[in-house]
Amino acid sequence: MAQIKITQTRSQIRRPGDQKKTLTALGLGRIGKTNTVEETDQIKGMVAKVRHLVTVEAA
Repeated sequence: MAQIKITQTRSQIRRPGDQKKTLTALGLGRIGKTNTVEETDQIKGMVAKVRHLVTVEAA
């Protein structure tokens, strides 16, 4: 599988709880934090849920 690099670019303050939990599950939690993960269907779904808070690049 391919790897993708996810970086949090916007704050999770004043966001619904499910979006905060999704960021935590992706290994994020503060602006500027980056995590590299496998590109699976589950990860794609999580990224789609918080796409307005993160940027995604190929690793």
